[in-house]
Amino acid sequence: MALLRASLLKMTCHRNVWLSSFSPLTVYPNSNSNSKSLPLQPPMFSLSASEAPFSSSSSHEPQFRWKPMCLYHTQGKCNKMDDRIHIERFNHDCSRELQVASAERHKICSQNFDFFLVLDLEGKVEILEFPVLLISAKTMQVEDIFHRFVRPSKMSEQRINEYIEGKYGKFGVDRVWHDTAIPFNEVIQQFEAWLMQHQLWMGGSLDGAAFVTCGNWDLKTKVPQQCQVSKLKLPPYFMEWINLKDVYLNFYKRRVSSFKS
Repeated sequence: MALLRASLLKMTCHRNVWLSSFSPLTVYPNSNSNSKSLPLQPPMFSLSASEAPFSSSSSHEPQFRWKPMCLYHTQGKCNKMDDRIHIERFNHDCSRELQVASAERHKICSQNFDFFLVLDLEGKVEILEFPVLLISAKTMQVEDIFHRFVRPSKMSEQRINEYIEGKYGKFGVDRVWHDTAIPFNEVIQQFEAWLMQHQLWMGGSLDGAAFVTCGNWDLKTKVPQQCQVSKLKLPPYFMEWINLKDVYLNFYKRRVSSFKS
């Protein structure tokens, strides 16, 4: 999926910035909480700027033909898994094109966390899309994906249709959104079940994992706003995260507005 692939690339395209940083990385605590900063062990990689731990092709790695991701599958709603034409046309494994080259895996250093949860929300008025990549801190491989389209609760159907057509229509994704979008409170219920399935959360804060975001907007601003709109208490696991932009600033001593995939 293009959106989730971009989320991962935001974290890795400047890997020599924060993955090889010699100053401790910290999780950014929500200003509305009493959460403490959580240090990461530096460095994760020791690479020159020209080295690349992620590789989509190598003479020693399996070769895959790129295919668009089945967005019904990412939400557990694909009913064509026995259709050969569908399987041939669409990708049903987001991790295979985001492999870490075998020759680079020995450069990964141990961390205080076992997993990173790369989060990149979509939606300005209300959250429209909630995608998370589960990445192993030991191997930097994508272990799993959680992806849900979110149906706004305070917008009229006409406004929703106009909004979705403008945002997703040009990509041909609007039909999938309408077929699969669910309210935010259901998304959170399913997300918590997914976290528990991976033994990352049993109530309270995350266990052995940390969110990674490109900026503070996702978890400092948008999730609390959406919880208020949806009449949900802000879950404690949303109260601390790693802001990739801050890590970039700590390493390069200059700010960056966004990362290009």
